[in-house]
Amino acid sequence: MRIPYRDPLPPPTIIPRSATTLQSAVAALLQFLDTPPPNGLPDSTVVLSGAGLSVASGLADYRGVNGTYRVNKSYRPIYHNEFIANHAFRQRYWARSFLGWSSLHKATPNAGHYAIRDLGQLGLVKHVITQNVDSFHSTAHPHLPTVELHGYLRSTVCMTCREEFSRDDFQHELARLNPAWHAFLIEAVASGALNTEVPHHSRAKGLRTNPDGDVDLADAPYTTFRYPPCPNCLAESPRLFRSQNLLIETDEDGAWKPGSTAGILKPAVIMFGESIPKRVKLVAEEAIDKAGRLLVLGTSLATGSAWMLARRAKQRGMPMAVINIGGIRGEEFFFSEVDRQQPGNEGVRVELATDELLPLLVDQLKQRSDLASSHEKCTLELNNSAVFKDMLS
Repeated sequence: MRIPYRDPLPPPTIIPRSATTLQSAVAALLQFLDTPPPNGLPDSTVVLSGAGLSVASGLADYRGVNGTYRVNKSYRPIYHNEFIANHAFRQRYWARSFLGWSSLHKATPNAGHYAIRDLGQLGLVKHVITQNVDSFHSTAHPHLPTVELHGYLRSTVCMTCREEFSRDDFQHELARLNPAWHAFLIEAVASGALNTEVPHHSRAKGLRTNPDGDVDLADAPYTTFRYPPCPNCLAESPRLFRSQNLLIETDEDGAWKPGSTAGILKPAVIMFGESIPKRVKLVAEEAIDKAGRLLVLGTSLATGSAWMLARRAKQRGMPMAVINIGGIRGEEFFFSEVDRQQPGNEGVRVELATDELLPLLVDQLKQRSDLASSHEKCTLELNNSAVFKDMLS
């Protein structure tokens, strides 16, 4: 199976042409946000974000400058059908995720995420759609509606009963069932080998850190790795499954045993080859349909789900602003009708870091808001003073 768009996309055409610095890009984005959307569209903005937004938090992305597809040519993520059908694939997945979870779990939202929060508080952004599974959006702005298009890593979900469970609790169980792996993890953390900000430490230990908390350990004995079954299904078996020809068996320590046909726990993410739930797709489309502008942050739009949402916005006539280092899929399609000389009101395409650009944009917007509030206050005081003088005269 082939992963699309592994190779670098063509470099972007900067729009407007002058938007090559932080200050000029901020000026263009102010024009973008100030201009009422055309054709009576709502005067609000929806954000569509990707892995590039979380790079400043120390996480790997797929297609950025140091993205996994560019620096690790042999990398391929696991597919949904492989995970569901094959015990060995699950062993490999959970072993690598076990090693990567500590770094992913301690990572925190960066300035770009909090700038989105501020744009929401200023009333400019009403909805966020994210492809990211790191839960940074819900942490940084819990009150700003967010659609997690590809799910989230904070939970596991049972493929039999559909119950969700804490990934932290699952990690503790993995450590209990795999003491040798746990000892190695403790050593790797202490040595800095899992420090994503210093990748050469990882490579020196034979580790490669990939997106979504996946750590590749060269020549690792993945077949020794054990994982637990769904505790809910385990408690109900065999009564629940007697009539369904389903079975859960565990070894002496409580690990899921090959030959079992139920209780498989999967990360609560949409894996490659897996369909996005219809309800999630509908909520994402509704967020597009309720907005008048689209702000794309840190994504190449290479995945079909994100690209189709951007296409939906284009078909509705929504102006688009894209902040992404590197090209995006269908760039000419999205900006074919945009005048490259206009100041930003028709659309913006810049190639700058979101954690640097977005906070500056917020600062400019807050300064304008403060000036407007100060002006309004002065005007009100002058009016009240004039009324008072009239009363005395």
